[in-house]
Amino acid sequence: MDVSASFQFVVDALVSGWHVIAPDWRGFGQTAWQGDSYWFADYLGDLDAILDYYAPAAPVCLLGHSLGGNVASLYAGVRPGRVSRLVMLDAFGLADVPPEQAPGRLEKWLAELRVPQQLKTYADRAALAARLQADNPRLDPVRAAFLAEHLGEPDGEGRIRWAGDPAHKRIHPQLYRRAEAYACWRRITAPTLWVEPQAPVLRHRLGVTDLAHAEARACFRDVRVVQLADCGHNLHHDQPGAVARVVEDFLLARES
Repeated sequence: MDVSASFQFVVDALVSGWHVIAPDWRGFGQTAWQGDSYWFADYLGDLDAILDYYAPAAPVCLLGHSLGGNVASLYAGVRPGRVSRLVMLDAFGLADVPPEQAPGRLEKWLAELRVPQQLKTYADRAALAARLQADNPRLDPVRAAFLAEHLGEPDGEGRIRWAGDPAHKRIHPQLYRRAEAYACWRRITAPTLWVEPQAPVLRHRLGVTDLAHAEARACFRDVRVVQLADCGHNLHHDQPGAVARVVEDFLLARES
């Protein structure tokens, strides 16, 4: 349920003059809700439209975190000529879902369609900031308060809710197949920077093994891997200065 504004910490730490465009994905932040239909391929369509609008005649430097990193990397393989440099922030894909799970997954999805989804609400933005710090002890109070301003919005009843469509909580009916991601990643021609925390806590919790992780990296023909200390999955919150330095060094080195 992240929003584009959470990249402000990294943007503030950049030294050179960059034209940064940070969208909220559909159904997140200030982007309109889509109801029951969120399909992963739509994110690639949205990105394609954004790039056609802002840079119709030139390839771009593309950076994404987590879900956004997976969108960016798949797009870079589907349309390699549109991406000059790719940066992935802890974007490792998901674990393979065996086909035997398809019937049960679809059954669960159908059941969840009958029930309106809800996200937890908070008394005020300070309470949301406290929740963010409880989830991530590395997050200092100033950054937590900033994030709470953008991650939350009034719910119309005097409380604060997450600024995103609760429908994202529903299980996705499509199975994730790493082989399809690998096929896209092998088509990437852009030099790629892969930034991740030293401790792969979330990746392991989601079932992406070290072997699968190594297989994924091997798909990229020109990749540089950087691991950052003292950060979790949200490394752009925990170590924005370090993220900005490695990203900027990578982009400027490739330009020279």
